[in-house]
Parts: sequence; structure tokens; C-alpha cells
Amino acid sequence: MIRHCVFVRFGDGSSAAERAAIHADLEALRPAIDGMGKVHFSANVSPEPFARGFGHGFTIDFRDAAARDPYLAHEAHQRAGARLVAALEGGTDGVMVLDLEFM
Repeated sequence: MIRHCVFVRFGDGSSAAERAAIHADLEALRPAIDGMGKVHFSANVSPEPFARGFGHGFTIDFRDAAARDPYLAHEAHQRAGARLVAALEGGTDGVMVLDLEFM
């Protein structure tokens, strides 16, 4: 299983409605991508002081890399990603992505 972890720093002008719309855009990809799980989106709730300004994040579990890779290339993912980057502080400087593999 691949857990796709995305951590973001939204810009000051980013509204809760815009964040919800980005989540919905990503969630809408599930029917198109075999092996894609639910998108879990949240604000950071950690009491630890190590977030480095990344105040929100989301995860998506994929059955395997063969399920994740079509998601990455999908044009709807590209559009959702562009919308996300536009809402971030510093554009792509406001995002960190890690894919973790679990056996």
C-alpha cells in the first residue's frame, strides 16, 4: 500500500470554502482511479512545534504504485494540483509530498 501524504501552507487569502473545494476535486477522482482510497483532509492538530508552517494536509491510500501512478498523471489531478498550488503561500514552496510504502 502507498500512503500519499501532502502537507501544505495555505496563503492568507485561502478560505475554508476554497480548501473544501480542493478536497472535493481530489475526492472526485476516486471513481476514475482503480485502487484509490478516500481523501483524508485536515488541519494540523499536533501540539508539537515541528510543523514548520505546514498547517494542513491530506492523505490518500493507494493499493500500490500501479494505482498511484495513474492518479499522478490524470488531467483532473493536474487541475486540482494547480488549484491547490494557487491557494498556497509561495506556490510550490508551500507544499511537501511524501509517499510512504507499507507492506
